[in-house]
Amino acid sequence: MTLGFLTPLYPWTKALHVAAIIAWLAGLFYLPRLYVYHCETVRGSAESERFKVMERRLLRQIMTPAMLAAWGFGLLLVLTPGVIDWSAGWWHVKLAAVLLLTGLQGAMGKWRRDFLEDRNTRPARFYRMANELPTVLMLVIVIMVIVRPF
Repeated sequence: MTLGFLTPLYPWTKALHVAAIIAWLAGLFYLPRLYVYHCETVRGSAESERFKVMERRLLRQIMTPAMLAAWGFGLLLVLTPGVIDWSAGWWHVKLAAVLLLTGLQGAMGKWRRDFLEDRNTRPARFYRMANELPTVLMLVIVIMVIVRPF
């Protein structure tokens, strides 16, 4: 199903989609780094409490709105005639990667709650490794959208 009235809005929709993705990915890159630094603080310290505020603001005020905007504009793009060749396979891979990014944000939200309640048990190394996942998924998404290998 496509909606013809979206066709003249395509450049705007795509531009806003890309802007939302940039904001979302910036948060997905930065939040695990905050967790790495948070691991190095003493529980209950002023520094730990400051990280809790930073993590909450990043997740709630930047990442979640950006994720919702990316999804919203992405769905508008999907509904725009001629944007997707439904017989191609690239969009399946892109969608899977976006779903993984969304799940990763959900996991980051759970990790934030662990820090918030001073019950994080994961080492900084875990968050350093988690910090690499958005990069890998971003590369998959960009290759699928630009190269469209299949």
